[in-house]
Amino acid sequence: MNIYFLLAGIIAALTCVGHFTYGRKHFLLPMLQAEFDPIAKSVMHCVFHYISVFLLLSTLILLACAFEVLSQMHSFGMLVFIALNFGIFAIWQLYIGVTGELEQPFKHLFQWVFFIAIAVFTLLGALSR
Repeated sequence: MNIYFLLAGIIAALTCVGHFTYGRKHFLLPMLQAEFDPIAKSVMHCVFHYISVFLLLSTLILLACAFEVLSQMHSFGMLVFIALNFGIFAIWQLYIGVTGELEQPFKHLFQWVFFIAIAVFTLLGALSR
């Protein structure tokens, strides 16, 4: 068992739960009720679910690697891809928070903490094999 992948998988699973509960309530539903361009609204609705799929599949892959269900040879590239995605998500969210117009950006854009933890634990796990 790879403890780094297990930690990344657990954090990713918690991120999924937060996305489907907190994110749905505080982002998706208000966004769907807001008055703005219907095309942009539909695109944002799709983006929410694209992220849902990415989060869910990444969680499953991380947990499968933690329990060594996937071979090391086949999983390394996927793991680096997952780590880079989460790392770039974190960096981009920090950038938007710092340069944007939000008051208390780190209160409202807190997901970067989970994203960076997943990225770091995934990279540590991939490099420790």
